[in-house]
Amino acid sequence: MEAREIIMEHYMHPVNRKRMDNEEYVQANTRNESCIDNIDLYVKFNNNVIEDITFDGEACAISISSTSIMIKNLIGKTCREALHYIHEFYKMTNEEEYDKSVLGDAYVYEDIVKNGHRKTCANLPLKGLEKAILEHLE
Repeated sequence: MEAREIIMEHYMHPVNRKRMDNEEYVQANTRNESCIDNIDLYVKFNNNVIEDITFDGEACAISISSTSIMIKNLIGKTCREALHYIHEFYKMTNEEEYDKSVLGDAYVYEDIVKNGHRKTCANLPLKGLEKAILEHLE
């Protein structure tokens, strides 16, 4: 599949899009002040492993698809592996050298830097998850 098809598939049929009102889940809100993007992430940790991630909210195709791909790639990963994924994603969207093998389907955002506003959309869920992981590890 080409990048646009992967993005649209994850936008139209996102992984784990459901609100989780369960005290086993840590909630992290992430929003873009300059548009409608407002995503609530729900993360369930089992020690230092991400057992589950769900999300709810309103956002553009880039934010929704980025959230869905992130969830698909990170359920079952350790917090350390997830932080490594997040930092490789940031490197990619900042046009720095990065390890493509870590990102799975998230490589589809490789050219996102050509539109700076879209870069914010793609990074939005990762910022929320990073915050949740760092708070969990404290």
